[in-house]
Amino acid sequence: MATQSRSSTKRTSTSPQPASLVLLNTGDGKGKSTAAFGVVLRALAQGWPVCVIQFLKSSGWTTGEEQMCERLGVTWIKGGDGFTWASSDLDESQACARAAWTLAADLLALGPYRLLVLDELTLPLALGWLDTDQVVQAIRAREKGVNVVITGRGAPSELVAVADVVTEMVKVRHPFDCGIVARAGIDF
Repeated sequence: MATQSRSSTKRTSTSPQPASLVLLNTGDGKGKSTAAFGVVLRALAQGWPVCVIQFLKSSGWTTGEEQMCERLGVTWIKGGDGFTWASSDLDESQACARAAWTLAADLLALGPYRLLVLDELTLPLALGWLDTDQVVQAIRAREKGVNVVITGRGAPSELVAVADVVTEMVKVRHPFDCGIVARAGIDF
């Protein structure tokens, strides 16, 4: 059996450690939300209180990750009114996004959760429904100890700048391009 020296497994740093981190999963590839839900599982394993706010999904859409996370005690909030590109009322979609952001901003400031996932936050920013500067300011001013995971395509540069970890998912191939629809157990 191979052994490792203690120095290679010990995590140390001479610089001060932040009380919490901001992770951003962006890009046009699949897996942004999936990666965020992996962080949710890690946080739950550490006993952290966790909240997920989805900015696109509506109450009419239930996913496997939602069902499982709710069983594990995650607070799950659907703040959207469905897929924006299929919306018949963009004013309603905008109002839903703003209401979801108001709740998210309160949770950032109050800090009842050690992990707050803001799923698909970047689309309301890209559409101008939310003010990017206000979002960044709320993230910077968040309660000490609140870790944030943000997902969505096309993250604005201001959001990239405030994040401690930025991962860009790149699409190499996707079944949808061949006409294969999303599948339960794989995509939702």
